[in-house]
Amino acid sequence: MLPTFRPNKRKRKKTHGFRRRMKTRGGRKVLKARKAKGRKRIAV
Repeated sequence: MLPTFRPNKRKRKKTHGFRRRMKTRGGRKVLKARKAKGRKRIAV
């Protein structure tokens, strides 16, 4: 059986990175919410 989590830095950045979040309205809402909560890391 294959492992379900296969780490890939590029894919991670491309799908959950800061730039990707900033592209969409929903993504910006995500960042805003995380900032409001006081997260140490806003995005990957």
